[in-house]
This record gives sequence, structure tokens and C-alpha cells, in this order.
Amino acid sequence: MQHVATEPRGEELSLAERAYRAIRDRLVMLEIRPGAPINEDQLAQSLGVGRTPVREALKRLQYERLITTYPRRGTFATDVNITDLAHISEVRLELEPLAAAQAARRATAADRATLTAVRQELESVDSRRRDADELMRLDLQVHRAIYAATHNPYLEDTLVRHDNLATRIWCLFVERMSDMAGHVEEHGPLIEAIVAGDPDQAAQLARDHVEGFERAIREAI
Repeated sequence: MQHVATEPRGEELSLAERAYRAIRDRLVMLEIRPGAPINEDQLAQSLGVGRTPVREALKRLQYERLITTYPRRGTFATDVNITDLAHISEVRLELEPLAAAQAARRATAADRATLTAVRQELESVDSRRRDADELMRLDLQVHRAIYAATHNPYLEDTLVRHDNLATRIWCLFVERMSDMAGHVEEHGPLIEAIVAGDPDQAAQLARDHVEGFERAIREAI
């Protein structure tokens, strides 16, 4: 499985953190299908870790609404409910522009280098050759890099969680989306505004992007 996260850098990740990120991205990309049972032993074996890191990861994922546990039935990947789209978009419409503006104000040289590298990858996208899975991983990578550049861990955590939930909805309807590559490539001007240190332009582009995402999903339903 390809790695999509550009989250906390530097220190060696704990086994629990590694397990969390791997399971999270399988759930987000619907590699673990909505409603599917979660088997701790199988996950531990596939990740090459013990059951304890997996159990710790699952506790976090339940809090993030990616899995749910039913008494006497077990643990399952949460269903993807289109009625959640309005609630998720309501949060993102307020916080995505804030994050983009703060990233434009606070991005370090390292953040700008990361964002520039992602921008270059966007430019190399051949939408005819990239499959939907690859484009969505690139979309996640862009968002997570922007959130990290805010240097606000509370804002970053909140937006990562909501972007994950939005991506699950996207994955469910991706085959009906007419211009998925265009949606991903929209990030180019947003990254440029952040790297240039233009918070007003970054905020407006982020708002337009969230509104366009919700509109595209609703047209695909």
C-alpha cells in the first residue's frame, strides 16, 4: 500500500502510531470496506506488529468515527452515509480557509519545500494515466501538507479527521465523478498562494475547493 501521509516528521514512529496510520488509510481509501468486520489478529499479522499496537490504533479510529463497536457483535468499519456530507462540509467550509490562511502566514522553509514538491507532483499528473486511487492519495497528501504547515496541532487534527471522512464519501462515488483529476489539480494555485505567503488568496481558493467538492459529489449521486 502506498504511503499518503505527510504528518509529524522527524522522530521514529511508535508501533501504535504506525499501525494507526496504516489502518486509518485503509479505512479512508475503502480498502477496508464500509461495514466490514475488523479483525485484530488479521490486521496485526498484515502489519507485522502485535495485537497491542493494533488495539491502541483501533481506540483512536473509533474516536475518529472510522470504526464502530457494537456490544456482543464486534467492531466494524463505519458505514459511509451521504447524509453526513452536509455536516462535514459545514465544518470544512469554516476551517479549510482558516488553515490555508494560517499556512500562508506560518509555513517554514521546510513546509514550503514540501508543498513545492507536492505542487511539482501535481504538475506531472497525467489524468489519463493516473487511476482514481492514485489521484485520491495525492489529494490526501496535499491536504495533510497544508494542515501541517499551520503549526496548530488542534486545527491539524480536526481537519485531518474531517478530510478523511470526506475522502471516504468521495471514494464511494468516484466512479460517477466526471472530472476527478481537475478537482485534484485545483490544488496547484492554492499551494502557490500558500508558498507565496498570500493568506487572503489561499483562504478563498480553499473555500472554493470545498464548495466544488460538495457540488461534485451531489451531482454524482
